[in-house]
Amino acid sequence: MTKPPKRPLTLRDVSEASGVSEMTVSRVLRNKGDVSEATRQRVQDAAKQLGYVPNKIAGALASQRVNLVAVIIPSLGNMVFPEVLSGISESLEGTDLQPVVGVTDYLPEKEEKVLFEMLSWRPSGVIIAGLEHSDASRAMLAQAGCPVVEIMDVDGDPVDSCVGISHRRAGRKMAEAIIEAGYKRIGFMGTKMPLDHRARKRFEGFTRTLAKAGIEIADQEFYLGGSALAKGREMTAAMMARTPNLDFLYYSNDMIGAGGLLWLLEQGIDVPGQIGLAGFNGVELLDGLPRQLATMDACRREVGQKAAQIIAARNRDPSYPPHEIVELSPTLALGQTLVRR
Repeated sequence: MTKPPKRPLTLRDVSEASGVSEMTVSRVLRNKGDVSEATRQRVQDAAKQLGYVPNKIAGALASQRVNLVAVIIPSLGNMVFPEVLSGISESLEGTDLQPVVGVTDYLPEKEEKVLFEMLSWRPSGVIIAGLEHSDASRAMLAQAGCPVVEIMDVDGDPVDSCVGISHRRAGRKMAEAIIEAGYKRIGFMGTKMPLDHRARKRFEGFTRTLAKAGIEIADQEFYLGGSALAKGREMTAAMMARTPNLDFLYYSNDMIGAGGLLWLLEQGIDVPGQIGLAGFNGVELLDGLPRQLATMDACRREVGQKAAQIIAARNRDPSYPPHEIVELSPTLALGQTLVRR
């Protein structure tokens, strides 16, 4: 199939790509009328490959856009994203733009569905977490006809603009701090990598830096589901039973790190004397822990603020340049669980 045109896509484009009439395309996309399953599938496949999204705005407004910014994130349960949303809301105050949120649960197929529905209302901008999307989602973003800002990550190829940190660099910085402190037997606990690309990139940066220093991960464990204190306790107990001579535990986020810390203290294990710990995200809610956990701030609020500023600026001024890449610098906090041995 030829590349989709740069102009806004129409029913005619889908009609030509699928080889059926515009009326049939309309019936399929509106889920109306009697259309064979084979024809329906052909139309849907063509629309998906082109990145075509029907316009749900009433005919009188068809050439306009609504003053909404589609914000698409993986989770509302993860403590990271509410702070991003706060930054977005702050930057859109005083403008005509309002954020509307969709949640994907880290599932590519759900991201496609959420994106399709949001784009059908012709928003004035899209802010979406991550740089990794299915081919269908990337096609829709490329054809969105409005500013698109991918957030939380800069290690990849953005569709338009992106704002975030380098997670590979973040993993490297944490590994360097652990190596400098003299730790040798390191265990890692984190989420299943295929679902969390940013955690995967941190792990890549972390392990590559350790390898350059002649250190291999001594034990590792990955889990599915939400990040919780209980999960951190459970994984830490299992890892310490398997590999009791570990001297450092690196967690992919602060919540499971906090659970691990509490379990170790309950067992009478000296932290950081016997074993050091570190997490990721700089979650302020955990400041009341018995030990201040070593962590790294992912610049969450700043990411949201800058992404929304780009959307607002491009809506105010059509000449504002697209394809802006903003890399922020996270701060490493050694806390009380990462000390020189």
